[in-house]
Amino acid sequence: MKIERRKQRTAEVYTASLNDIMFFLLLFFLIISTLVTPATIQVLLPKSKTSEDVVVKKQINLTITADHKYYIEKDEIPFDKIEPQLSKIISKKRKTEEVIVLLHADKTLNLQDVVDVIDIGNKLKIKMILFTQKKG
Repeated sequence: MKIERRKQRTAEVYTASLNDIMFFLLLFFLIISTLVTPATIQVLLPKSKTSEDVVVKKQINLTITADHKYYIEKDEIPFDKIEPQLSKIISKKRKTEEVIVLLHADKTLNLQDVVDVIDIGNKLKIKMILFTQKKG
């Protein structure tokens, strides 16, 4: 007597519809990400051959536009208020973390305008990084 074995069945998951779902999710996130624009102040940065991408978690953004407007983070302030405002921010942050000021200066500014702001940083003993764009 011959006993027939049942054919071994392999388990399969039908994934043809998952491709469509993944495509629609990808399309949705691409469209949403292009609609979201960060609220930043646009300045033309000078170019540098040795420029690198810098990511610093504990930072203060200081922006100088071509028309001599000064911004700390997103708040516009006059030049004579930069030092007190920075010292106020530093007094809050210095207890727990190192403070670095990221200086975004428009390339059309005179060098003296940038040096004046760097002098304020030196007076407050703050590390300042001047942002540039990579050539290319």
